[in-house]
Amino acid sequence: MKHLITSCASAGIAEWVCCPGKHNTSILSTLAECPAVHRWSQSDERTAAYFALGRIQATGRPVVVVAGHGASAAAVTPAVVEAYYQRRPLIIITVAEHENAGGAGAAGHIETEGLFGMYAPTIELTLPCAVAELPDFCALATDGFPLHLNLRLHEHTAAGADFSHVRLGDAPAAPKFRGSVAELAQMLRFHSYEGLVLLIGGLDPAEQEPALWLARTLRVPVVADAASGLREELAAYMLHGADQLLLQYPPRHVLRIGEVPTCDFWRALEDMPDTQVYSITRTGFSGLCRDSIVIEGEPEQIMKALGDVPHTGDTENLLNRGRRYCGKVEELLLAYPESDAAMVRYFSNHACIADVLSLGSATTIRLWNRYAQTHVPTLYLRANNSTGGADGTVSAFFANSTDAQYACCLTGDISLLRDCAAASMVPQLPEGKRVVAVLNNEGAGQADTPDLDEEQRRLMVQPPVFDMKELAQLWGAEYYAIHCEADFEVLDSLEENAFALLDIIPDAEQTRAFNAAL
Repeated sequence: MKHLITSCASAGIAEWVCCPGKHNTSILSTLAECPAVHRWSQSDERTAAYFALGRIQATGRPVVVVAGHGASAAAVTPAVVEAYYQRRPLIIITVAEHENAGGAGAAGHIETEGLFGMYAPTIELTLPCAVAELPDFCALATDGFPLHLNLRLHEHTAAGADFSHVRLGDAPAAPKFRGSVAELAQMLRFHSYEGLVLLIGGLDPAEQEPALWLARTLRVPVVADAASGLREELAAYMLHGADQLLLQYPPRHVLRIGEVPTCDFWRALEDMPDTQVYSITRTGFSGLCRDSIVIEGEPEQIMKALGDVPHTGDTENLLNRGRRYCGKVEELLLAYPESDAAMVRYFSNHACIADVLSLGSATTIRLWNRYAQTHVPTLYLRANNSTGGADGTVSAFFANSTDAQYACCLTGDISLLRDCAAASMVPQLPEGKRVVAVLNNEGAGQADTPDLDEEQRRLMVQPPVFDMKELAQLWGAEYYAIHCEADFEVLDSLEENAFALLDIIPDAEQTRAFNAAL
């Protein structure tokens, strides 16, 4: 076990999230003696895995989750899938005490080989073993995808392992540059005047500067996700009402940077073969079930390879067309001040000064993208939505907020209830002000849902079944009900190390009226 922990540390793995359990005793007792790594403890495996994913986002280093065995190990699967599509090196350790125990149906055992399928390949390790028999964790971490280590422990590790000479290695290198920039460079130089729109998905902080440079150089209409961190910086080029406008005036070329965009227009591109799509992305995923050109690697490397980029501009006059939509939105926000859109705007006015911002659930991401303030740049914003789910949003938020003096999260009511165990991580975090705001909109039932009869609504709309005030009490958090703009002023009066739950309760009729008028 000592060799495994030492090899991981040398590969730059600085943090382990530990799930207590009898079968993990040998790992955890040895790990406790290693001063080179930080150990988090979380009894809920699903929460542990999403917290680990958040720490990878925050540090750029691999993180290990000791998930144990049996069905408890399978509970980390949603986070593994999310890590795969975000291309994050999440390492899951499971323990199999006996050969073929799962196939035998032994109590508490399942088949662990290939447990996560294509999303995390399984490496079988029998411990103890020599260092030479361990996998190359440096290379695996550089590849960037999740990994599953299935350990078979033939003897327990004796106490008193010596880790005094263990040194933490550097963070893994970025994935290799793959793909050709020739076609993209040719389009930018000779064909971008035909109509080009820039779509910017989620970006890591190191990716923001090259993306910002390209956008300011091209000067084409931009649709930037909140998770890009550039939405406010590029306000002058932002295309308002993009989903409707781009369907009405389809661009000849689309260049996407970063993770898969969350806007509806991106999905519409599936059925728009006349629009050529190019992607510059660290993850390597095209994000479309159709032909497109993908360049994989760090944006900074790719921008350098592109060379000179022309000032293309808004050749289709899309930005002027979007101004009317922008004006209409501002009028409706004044007309319906207690709609969910207006509530998100008010929250963004206060939360924009936070060191860390997180968005959870597709609804809150969509509302933030469309209606949040654009005057104050957000320094660090994350959103887990690569798989279209809403799992682990609060767990990942707490992980990202570890070094922040002030951090805010906006999530949906159902998403929050799915992640109730997340607050158990708060006592392990450094001091700081943390605010979890929940958009309590009847499980998005106030949004653009058609008229439904009673049974359809019961099956298709998911209102929360728990009182948020009771949840705040369970968490040990301060509770504040938010019904109007003035109520958000409580954010300005929170103490330096407060932990608060904001229950944002929009008016259902105003929300429906806002959506109908828009």
